[in-house]
Amino acid sequence: MVFRNLLWGLLVLSGARAQNGNPGFQPSFIYMSGSMVTASLVGSSANIFSLSVADNETGMLPLQDCSGRNRTGDWSLNVTSQGNISRVTVHLTRHLQLCTPNRTDCCTEAPCLVVALQVSACQESMVAARLLIQAEIYANASLGNGTGKTETFDNATVIPNQVFQPLGPCPCNLTAGACDIRCCCDQECTPEMKKLFGGSCFTGVFGGDVNPPFDQLCSAQTGINTPDWFPFLCVQSSLNNTPFLGYFYHGSMTSSEVSSFKIPFQTIPGRFATGYKQGDPIMTVENEYFAVPQPFLAGQCATDAPVAYLQDFAVECLVACQEGSRLPPSMVINSGTGDPIMSHVTYERKITNGSCSGSECKNVTFAEDYTIIWEGRRIIEVNVSILFGQVCPEDTLRQRFTVNFVSMNATSPEEFSGNPGYQVGKPIRALILNSSVTTLNLWKSGGQSLCMSASFTPILFGYDAVSGCILEVDLQENCSQLRENVANKLNSLVRASLVGKRGNSNSSIPDDWVEIIRLDAFGPDSNESVGVVKGLCPGVPAHLNIEILTADVGAVEGIPQQEILGVQISFSTITWQAQCPLICEDRTVSLAISAAVQFIKIPAQPPVPKTRFQINYTEFDCQRNDVCWPKLFYPLTRFYTGEPYSHSLAKGLVLVFFILIAVMLSDLGRRICEAWNKT
Repeated sequence: MVFRNLLWGLLVLSGARAQNGNPGFQPSFIYMSGSMVTASLVGSSANIFSLSVADNETGMLPLQDCSGRNRTGDWSLNVTSQGNISRVTVHLTRHLQLCTPNRTDCCTEAPCLVVALQVSACQESMVAARLLIQAEIYANASLGNGTGKTETFDNATVIPNQVFQPLGPCPCNLTAGACDIRCCCDQECTPEMKKLFGGSCFTGVFGGDVNPPFDQLCSAQTGINTPDWFPFLCVQSSLNNTPFLGYFYHGSMTSSEVSSFKIPFQTIPGRFATGYKQGDPIMTVENEYFAVPQPFLAGQCATDAPVAYLQDFAVECLVACQEGSRLPPSMVINSGTGDPIMSHVTYERKITNGSCSGSECKNVTFAEDYTIIWEGRRIIEVNVSILFGQVCPEDTLRQRFTVNFVSMNATSPEEFSGNPGYQVGKPIRALILNSSVTTLNLWKSGGQSLCMSASFTPILFGYDAVSGCILEVDLQENCSQLRENVANKLNSLVRASLVGKRGNSNSSIPDDWVEIIRLDAFGPDSNESVGVVKGLCPGVPAHLNIEILTADVGAVEGIPQQEILGVQISFSTITWQAQCPLICEDRTVSLAISAAVQFIKIPAQPPVPKTRFQINYTEFDCQRNDVCWPKLFYPLTRFYTGEPYSHSLAKGLVLVFFILIAVMLSDLGRRICEAWNKT
C-alpha cells in the first residue's frame, strides 16, 4: 500500500508539473502489459536519462537518479531526440514462456512479472521529469507495445476461420490425454485404435463433422435409395454453404457496423425537395434525426427517438439523477427545403428547498417544451423552453417533454387540427351551441383511478382508444338514480352537440359541422326496479361507445385529406350487482365504467360483392385459409409480378416438360406404357 501511494503521489506531482507548462512526460504514468512501452518528453532539453527498478523488499524508487544507466536487469532504455522532444522506449529483454519439461529459464505461474520502473530525465544533474511504469505481464501471451502494435511469435495459436470451421473442431473429445471411443476426430486416437470403432463414429456436428452433406445435394445420393426424380431436382452446391453454419448462399462474413443516427444524403426525406409531410422525421443540418426522449417501456424513455412532423406529444420519463444531469444545447434544424433553422433556447432555473445527504446533481433537466412553428411543408421557427435545477442523488426524477406544432397562420389561441383535412393525432374539434370550440374527451385516470379525481384528455383523430374509471355508488340510491348518475358521468365526456368535418372547421359556417347522433342511454330493463334485493340493478349504462365515420375526400399536393362524415354515441348496459360478503350494508361500493372510441374508415368505392361460390365454399377462400388452392399456379398467372410474364411462362413450360420426362422414365411411366400396349 505504501508503494502504491508513493506511485500515485509522484504521478500527481509530475502531472501537475506538466500542466503548469514545465517539462514533463506525456503520459507521465503507464500501465504496462506488453514487452515495450513508449512515452515523449516535451518542453525540455534533458541530456541524461536513467532507468531504475523498484526495490523488491521496500518497493521504493530513487528520488534522485541521474546516473545515465540505460540498462538494468531484464530492462533496457532507448532515447531518440528531435528538438525539444525526446522519445523514450523501455524494452523487456527476455521472453516470458510457461515452463515445459525441456526448459528451466521459464515461468512457473502467471502473472510472471510484476515490477515498478522509473525513467528519470535530468538536466545539469537535476531531475527535470519522471516517467512511472507499472509492469504486470502474463506469461505465454502475445506481448504488445504502447503504440497499439502486437508482436507475433512463431508458436502463436492460429484461430481458424469461423465461417467454415468452429473454434472447437472436435466436440466429442471430452477426455484430455486419452482416446475417446467413437470420436474419430480425436487426435489422441492412433490409427490402430480407430480401426476398432471406425465404422461407428459419431456423425454430425457432435462428431466434428460440421459440413455433413444434406439430402438434397447431388453428390450425397449413392443411387441405392435415390428416387426417380432426384437427378432433375437435386442441388449442386459447395459444402461451405452448409445450413449447419447458417450460410446457405455464400461463405462470406460481414462485420456488424455500429448504428448511427446519421443517414445517407440520398435517403433524407424532404431535403432540398418539396419539404416535410406529416409523419416524416425532422432532420438537422448534419443529416441526423432531430430527437427528443419518448417512452418505449414502463416509465423508461429512449433518448434517440425522432420527432415526426406535425405530430404533437407530451410524455413523462423516469430517470436517475446522474442520467439527467445534462442541459441540451442549441441545434440547427433543417427547415425541410434545405434552409438552416437555429433553435432559440430559453433556460429557467427551478428553486428547490431542502438539502441532500450527499452531493446534489446539478443542471438537471426537469422539463423541455418544444414549440415548432410551421407553414405548409416547411419549418419556420423552433423555440425551446428548458426548466432545470438540482436534485438529490437518491431521488428519482420525473422529466417532462412536450412538442407542439403551431401554424404560422394562427392568429388566435385556437389551434386547428388540420388544413383542410384532419391530421392523424390531432384533437377532434367539437362545438357546443352558442359556445366556443371544444373537444371530445376520454378519461385520464390518476391516483386510485376514481372518476371523482380523473382528468380529461382529448380524443385524437385516427387513434382508437379505451379509458375508464371507478365510480363510487351509495347503496342508499335506487336503480333509477344510479342509471341517471352513470349516464351523466359518461355524457360529461361528450358535452358538444356538433363535430367539425374538417380540421379547420369554422364555427360561423354551419356546413363545416356534423351533428352527433345520440342513442338512448337506457335499455329495455331500465323501467324495472329491484326493491327486494339491495345492490342489484339491471340496465345500467356502464359503457360509452363513440363511433366516428371518416373518409378520404380528396388530396392536397398529393396528400389525402380525411374528413369526419358522422359521429354516433351509444351505451352498453349491464346488470350491476354490488360485491358484498353476505349482506349489503349501507355503505359505498364501486362500479367500473368505461368509454371507447372507434374510427371507421369508409372506402371511396363500395367493395366488390362476394360471389355465391365464395359464400358457400369458404374452404377455397384465400383470405380465410392458410392453404389457397386457387393460387397453386400463381407464378404462371398475371398476378405474379416478380419477373416478366413471358419469362415466368417459359420457365413454367420447361418445368412441365421435365416433369413429363421424369414421369415417363419412372416406374409409373413404364406401367402406363405397358397398359397402353395391352389395350
